[in-house]
Amino acid sequence: MREKKKEQKKVYIGVDVSKDSLDVAIHGVKNLMHVSNDGTGVRKVVRLAVKRNAVTVCFEATGGYEVKLWMALTEAGLNPAPSNPRMVRHFAQSAGKLAKTDAIDAHIIADYAYAMNPRIMPFPETAELKEIASRHCQIQEMLTAEKSRLHSTRNDCIKEQIRAHIRWLEEELDKTDKDLKAGIKACPEWQQKDKLLQSVPGVGNGLSTCLIARLPELGFLDRQKIAALVGVAPLNRDSGKFHGKRRIWGGRSRVRAALYMAALSAIRCNPTIRPLYLRLLEKGKSKKTAITACMRKLITILNAIMRDHICWHAANQPVSATVA
Repeated sequence: MREKKKEQKKVYIGVDVSKDSLDVAIHGVKNLMHVSNDGTGVRKVVRLAVKRNAVTVCFEATGGYEVKLWMALTEAGLNPAPSNPRMVRHFAQSAGKLAKTDAIDAHIIADYAYAMNPRIMPFPETAELKEIASRHCQIQEMLTAEKSRLHSTRNDCIKEQIRAHIRWLEEELDKTDKDLKAGIKACPEWQQKDKLLQSVPGVGNGLSTCLIARLPELGFLDRQKIAALVGVAPLNRDSGKFHGKRRIWGGRSRVRAALYMAALSAIRCNPTIRPLYLRLLEKGKSKKTAITACMRKLITILNAIMRDHICWHAANQPVSATVA
């Protein structure tokens, strides 16, 4: 009798990333590999993943410490799966695993990869553009904070220091604006996306750049999923006879903030968004609810434009995009 070939066991790897080290665990294996978070350590993780033919290498997005690993896995043709730390923590709590150490976290991430099959995401080409966009937002936040301090400060000497800092921040903001425009201009694909997005009334450079850098999924998901990803999809709060108000929750806060500002502009000038806003107000909806609905409508329109590769027409009819 012929022996039945055993099916090769699928391997799921979890990596707990910190500033100085990487703790690597394989689902179903007790042993743990501890390496430094540098070129040498990252290469060891990649060799392990290649040797074990890993289906997924899952790790948490940890504010930049995961970038070297993410890039190396992508270059090696492996399957990196950056995951939301909050989702991993909720998974651990649901499994009754409340203790938290680097070793425990690595095993939990491996178990999460096995149970939840997180989405594979190669290192994005827009990563550098995203860093510039992040810096742009940071400078804007610092400017807002300094201007608030200027109004509340009485000491003339401190006021002059704050004014000088504001002037410097405004210069830096102009520089990052130019860097963002240069980055988009350097890539024909991004330049094309920028023209398509800005063809929609109400969408300016801020939202367009934010979507290119922070929402690469735009045009590849359906309208429900893209709305949920941004965080403008209303979620039910019902249980038994209790029916709570639907609220938006989660999503990408930076994208949502840029979308909010664009929606305010679109309410004034967009022939599709403005009637929607007025109609909701007539029905007795609050302004906050109406604006949120306009945000959802706007991201749906932008998603369709990127999906179909069409631009907005002045008569509110999409026509074929012609991008120089």
